[in-house]
Amino acid sequence: MHSNHLLLEEPIRMASILEPSKASFFPAMTKIVGTLGPRSRSVDVISGCLKAGMSVARFDFSWGDCAYHQETLDNLKTAIKSTKKLCAVMLDTVGAEMQVVNKSEKSISLQQDDNVILTPDKGQEASSQVLPINFNGLAKAVKKGDTIFIGQYLFTGSETTSVWLEVDKVEGDDVNCKIKNTATLAGALFTLHASQIHIDLPTLTEKDKENISAWGVPNKIDFLSLSYTRHAQDVREAREYLSKLGDLSQTQIFAKIENIEGLTHFDEILQEADGIILSRGNLGIDLPPEKVFLFQKTALYKCNMAGKPAVVTRVVDSMTDNLRPTRAEATDVANAVLDGSDAILLGAETLRGLYPVETISTVGKICAEAEKVFNQDLYFKKTVKYVGEPMSHLEAIASSAVRAAIKVKASVIICFTSSGRAARLIAKYRPTMPVLSVVIPRLKSNQLKWSFSGAFEARQSLIVRGLFPMLADPRHPAESNSATNESVLKVALDFGKTSGVIKSHDRVVVCQKVGDASVVKIIELED
Repeated sequence: MHSNHLLLEEPIRMASILEPSKASFFPAMTKIVGTLGPRSRSVDVISGCLKAGMSVARFDFSWGDCAYHQETLDNLKTAIKSTKKLCAVMLDTVGAEMQVVNKSEKSISLQQDDNVILTPDKGQEASSQVLPINFNGLAKAVKKGDTIFIGQYLFTGSETTSVWLEVDKVEGDDVNCKIKNTATLAGALFTLHASQIHIDLPTLTEKDKENISAWGVPNKIDFLSLSYTRHAQDVREAREYLSKLGDLSQTQIFAKIENIEGLTHFDEILQEADGIILSRGNLGIDLPPEKVFLFQKTALYKCNMAGKPAVVTRVVDSMTDNLRPTRAEATDVANAVLDGSDAILLGAETLRGLYPVETISTVGKICAEAEKVFNQDLYFKKTVKYVGEPMSHLEAIASSAVRAAIKVKASVIICFTSSGRAARLIAKYRPTMPVLSVVIPRLKSNQLKWSFSGAFEARQSLIVRGLFPMLADPRHPAESNSATNESVLKVALDFGKTSGVIKSHDRVVVCQKVGDASVVKIIELED
């Protein structure tokens, strides 16, 4: 795997660092996934998040019930209408997550070098001596010397609410542990993570299935984030379950890689999944800290070459409580972009953070700056070499469209598509200009009623770097020799002009089907 060598003599000049950043209709090509929760569920705050650049809203079912999330989603729909900003919906499953149950919700103080017992007996009260857990197989899975992590870091973004334990001995179903650091646990639930240990729990639990059928189906979710994906079979089983739920057969499955098992089977999982989420919070527990960057770079490279969206998490934790990220975090966001990530996922920062809108805005600005120095030339050559020859028909068209757009310095690429595949292929080559994906609806029937496809395909491109969708009028077919295509093109060009990405005398590359042929054409706009 090659590293990204920045062309220091060209894109980066010291003077350009001092130039103010220019505002743009598209805040960044890299997308932002925001988790909606206590501090980000009012119409006003969600509207602010959409305007700041959030294009996917994540609903985390590790906490909160269907009614709570429904209320938030209804507010999101209101905000979408008022801001006229498209937003996709992601349901994040609980998966094989172990938790400590603290019914009284009293704070629990744990002292370094003391001992604490983890027990599956949920009837016991959580205290400094005993922590009841929701899984009765832990004693069978661990042995003396193993590392166990307990904390609320996923919810708070702060490591001060977390404790590291070392297994001392196993007694029946109980696990006796030595406390490695002093910490205070507060709240009703804390995540428990046993480092590098197989946990015998299903990836898609019964509770997850209930949430998907009760909440996901009526809301036609665009993405399912499959927590703790460990094998390709996990993705296959989830897809089989979704395929039985009518409209959800179109829902894309993003495999969340968060432990050694998922990392070991990464290649097979990537083949099965529609996209990958690198859950660096849990991965940072399973992997030594010095190895996390290596996994990130390797995984992003593999996702890029496969043309599947890759999402990176845990980038600006400190913004949960602060208005500005640390310098290291700002650099981390930029490096995720330079490594090739499609989207940045914000968790605690928007879920319960004090500055959800400012966080999205800040991350967007950092992404936009990093995109200016992304070595597209090197990336393009690498991707073409990886694809090899002979290329498939679609691949050849997509790479040619990007090459032509770069050569003529086009301001935008417009791609007509009905499945969204052609637009995603163009985005795979990471053009330096935005790709307007004009999704042409197709008429389909289930023998009971007729309906148009297209809305799913349009929203699902909201997680792909550089892709900006618009849904065309279904009366205009995508594959046609007639003049209707020209009228759809005019609508797309007008949209580009009003959004400020296209100006008079600009060049635009158009990719479309005419009859059986795929055509790439360059048009120069008049006044």
